Amino acid sequence: MYKNTLPIVITIVIFFGGCNMAPKYTQPKVPVPDKWPAGEAYKEAKVPTGRPTAAELRWEQFFIGNRLQKVIKIALKNNRDLRLAALSVEKARALYGVQRAELFPSVNAVDSGSKRRSAPDLTWPGQPTTTKQFSVDLGIAAWEIDFFGRIRSLKEQELEEYLATEEARRSAQISLVSEVDRTYLTLAADRENLKLARSTLETQERIYNLIRRQYETGLANEFDLHQARAQVDTGRREVARYRQLVAQDRNALNLLAGSLVPEDLLPSELEEVKPPRDISPGLSSEVLLRRPDIMAVEHQLKAAYAFIGAARAAFFPRITLTSAVGTASDELSGLFDSGNGTWSFAPHVLMPIFDARTWAAYRVSKAERKIALAQYERAIQTAFREVADTLAVRGTVDERLSAQQSLVKTLGQTYRLSTKRYKNGIDSYLSVLDGQRSLFAALHGLTSLRLAKLANRMRLYAVLGGGSE
Repeated sequence: MYKNTLPIVITIVIFFGGCNMAPKYTQPKVPVPDKWPAGEAYKEAKVPTGRPTAAELRWEQFFIGNRLQKVIKIALKNNRDLRLAALSVEKARALYGVQRAELFPSVNAVDSGSKRRSAPDLTWPGQPTTTKQFSVDLGIAAWEIDFFGRIRSLKEQELEEYLATEEARRSAQISLVSEVDRTYLTLAADRENLKLARSTLETQERIYNLIRRQYETGLANEFDLHQARAQVDTGRREVARYRQLVAQDRNALNLLAGSLVPEDLLPSELEEVKPPRDISPGLSSEVLLRRPDIMAVEHQLKAAYAFIGAARAAFFPRITLTSAVGTASDELSGLFDSGNGTWSFAPHVLMPIFDARTWAAYRVSKAERKIALAQYERAIQTAFREVADTLAVRGTVDERLSAQQSLVKTLGQTYRLSTKRYKNGIDSYLSVLDGQRSLFAALHGLTSLRLAKLANRMRLYAVLGGGSE
């Protein structure tokens, strides 16, 4: 009889062992246009064919400057945020291993011994007795046979959580490389602005000294003297402000690098920084699906699907098995004698009849899937907007730079003419003051636009998913 039923039991175990209550995952439709935006702001953003895409370039190939490459390598090695992200991956991998181990029985060896005396009133024929028992067992304790896929669904959930954490680490690396580049460029721009502020201060001091001498000889009035002095004070303030910004930029770069960045690796101005390689955004917005942060959210969505499977499996019977084989004796010396073998087999079936928590958990799992789906769609839409904004900058920054360079040239000529007219007594010092302020602001604007153009290349590389490896 046992020979006939054993194949049936094995067949049932195999059949139900492949049962999975999780809904089938299908990738949601991308909630953004297939093509990148077009219009006047993007007319200059088109890149000639043959340029590499972000996915085709490692960050070492994207950045051309050797000094910046060295700073990024230091950051990738020492940055604590990236180190925490890597440790989170290790933790998630270990948690996945713990959950996966639930599929297999744990085998334990148990050694026990006891000695007991019973009172005369509790024994027959009224004599006190002493009993001893020693045993050694090898067995399985409360192993759940995963007939309906509850444990496998939880294992899949942990797997997706682990994969999401790995993608989050890659995303953190992209953010780190991008932030190091941005801070490095900002430091270069602020050092350049500091040079400009010092040069302007020297010019203002020369003009002030000239007016002061003229005032002492009666050729200049007191109003012009005070105006010139105010410009000197303003220049001193700007020099101090940019010294502060340079110091803060260095502090930020040292924090990102996780250690002190050597002075010989730092730029003195923007002209020293070699621009990174130009890249193509590709023809389709589907490249966003390969961004690590979006892949991480998609793994979270898959984990929500697996959680539904575990919640559904909770409505079905849960079967656990406890079994052991060993030996027992009333004397320790006879523990392994022939004929003292023991065994036990104790299956346990839990059939849920009514448990409001099970239904509540199922509703929670469906809500979690809807939340994960909304987060996935929002992440894609946010990524599309980031790329579109970056392309808009790329399409207009050259035109803005050209206009700003022309403005600087014009204001420089205006400032020189107003200074000459003032020295010849044709015009008042107010025109010199106005020309100086305008030129100083235009030069700062030009530096800011050059910084924006360089930073935008890295921004495009990052928002397209480059730099994760």
